Amino acid sequence: MSKGQRIAYRRVSTVDQNTARQLDGMAFDIEFTDKASGKDTKRPQLEALMRHARSGDHVYVHSIDRLARNTADLLQLVETLTAKGVALSFVKEGLNFTADRADPFQTLMLSMLGSVAQFERAIILERQREGIAVAKAEGKYRGGKAKLSTEQVAAMLARVTAGEPKAAIARDFGISRETLYQHIKSAAEE
Repeated sequence: MSKGQRIAYRRVSTVDQNTARQLDGMAFDIEFTDKASGKDTKRPQLEALMRHARSGDHVYVHSIDRLARNTADLLQLVETLTAKGVALSFVKEGLNFTADRADPFQTLMLSMLGSVAQFERAIILERQREGIAVAKAEGKYRGGKAKLSTEQVAAMLARVTAGEPKAAIARDFGISRETLYQHIKSAAEE
């Protein structure tokens, strides 16, 4: 019977941040690192980890909020991994989960700390919205840089008027359909 792999999962929210402090000094057979928000589980390296992990493997995560920022996702990820026979350790919190050993206290701690991470994310988003509102009121907020030039918007709107499918137009211009609809709305208001 094989011992299994020691697997690291690291996550930071932006490409500017670095994972140096996470799982520092520990050795692993394979590592997965995401530079993406923890708001949901749609992260390339997390999805790769979930496909890769096999019975007998042990996954190490620096802290609970690195794996998930909401309790439902956190509990689902832990359940999915342990059901596959994968052990999971949250190093900072000292919590360990395996399929063969259900510890009600650790499950309670996981739920409580997951709720704290979810609350923390909600507070961050609230502060961000408040900051944007203040900046807008002071005339300092301009939003993101425009993705399309005036000429591109005109060409895009011409294609909309010609009846081309909006999804195809948005894809061709590298924007979301929501952004396309905002341009259509703005043009109609002018």
